[in-house]
Amino acid sequence: MPRILVVDDEEAIRSGLAEILVEEGYTVEQAANAEAALARVREELFDLVCTDVRMPGMDGLELVERVKLESPETELIVITGFASLQSAVDAVKRGAEDYLSKPFDLDEVRLTVKRALEKKSLRDKQGRLERRVAHLSPGPTLIGRSVPFQKSLQLLDRVAPTNSTVLILGETGTGKELIAREIHRRSPRSAEPFIPINCGALPDSLLESELFGYAKGAFTGADKTTQGLFEAADRGTLFLDEIGNISLNMQQRLLRVLEAGELLRLGERKVRKVDVRIVAATNSDLKRDVEKGLFRQDFYYRLRVMSLELPPLRDRMDDLALLAGHFLQACAARFHKRIGGFSPTAMKALQAHRWPGNIRELENAVEHAAILCVTPQVELEDLPGELREKVVAIEAGGEPTPVTLDALERQHILKTLRECGGHRGRSAELLGINRRTLYRKLIEYGVARDEDDEDAGDDSPQPNPA
Repeated sequence: MPRILVVDDEEAIRSGLAEILVEEGYTVEQAANAEAALARVREELFDLVCTDVRMPGMDGLELVERVKLESPETELIVITGFASLQSAVDAVKRGAEDYLSKPFDLDEVRLTVKRALEKKSLRDKQGRLERRVAHLSPGPTLIGRSVPFQKSLQLLDRVAPTNSTVLILGETGTGKELIAREIHRRSPRSAEPFIPINCGALPDSLLESELFGYAKGAFTGADKTTQGLFEAADRGTLFLDEIGNISLNMQQRLLRVLEAGELLRLGERKVRKVDVRIVAATNSDLKRDVEKGLFRQDFYYRLRVMSLELPPLRDRMDDLALLAGHFLQACAARFHKRIGGFSPTAMKALQAHRWPGNIRELENAVEHAAILCVTPQVELEDLPGELREKVVAIEAGGEPTPVTLDALERQHILKTLRECGGHRGRSAELLGINRRTLYRKLIEYGVARDEDDEDAGDDSPQPNPA
């Protein structure tokens, strides 16, 4: 049912217009001045505001501007007692949809209000359609063929279309927010907001105001009534990351919302209904925390209506090459480089690492390598130090591999080129050879091409060649 706010300092006119609109089936509130109207707009979402132009204090034209700033989705109609064309023009310039002249003509009131609400309805439908189109477009890439990861995806397929609360479990860096977004994208709520918040990053007082919102004056610095994330995510999904780090008191407050779909803004007594799907995530052992009294048992069972556990990267090493290749392509595009992949030694280093930071650590390691890479593929020297040392240690325990002078020369030249950021002139100077000799060596190594200008780039770093 459309909600309309009527604003006029003359009680008879205000009540008369409100009565007409109530008879048309609308939910109507009244305000005697612009200041009171603006306060109500900050507290509630109105579909339409009908305001008089001439009022003591803030006039109707200023109110139009202020409402458009506070609530851009609200339509406005101004009321003028003089049928002044200039007042109507000024109102439209400031954001009003139309105007009504006093005394009211019933048919004009019905038609003008209906037209404004239809425009809002069409705009709302367009917004939902745009969000739906975005939902139908390809979502985030869920990469992995390993058995543990495929089991997680099979459960995701079954959980996503429901409205049930989901608890995602997994170590830090396993991609819990990516999975949460995919659950939302495949759900009936996909056209509505997905709002994430890291609960572990905020103290209780700030987390409470962020989630529940607050009334003006609820605490020092609360200069206006503010909607919380639960209300912002209404009809959509709220992702509560690091849920295991919140206090027992906050757990109790969240339990009320999950069980009853009701909340109180800080500083208010009015109960507000919300329809939000909760997806939570943690790297903590919540069952153990319940046994220790650190986590409420009732809240734990309410959260884990459905639980989905993500395997650590060390348990899905079959996916490592796929993930590393995906991250490398993304980095190469971002850095405007052409990098074909990883050398066998570099890939060996990636596979030898245990990845305590999981996929996030792998992504950062690949970005590090892509930044340093000046050859057609990522070499061992491009990887972070701890990965290089692992391979050196492994090879030191095996049979020594014969190294030729040519191989040593290649390694030294490419290392120097890498340290100089691909700058050929500077590299040749450090190597003690002329630039033409360096250029011929780079052609042999596949780092330069015959058709390249061998003198190009002596004064600036080179783009990575194919």
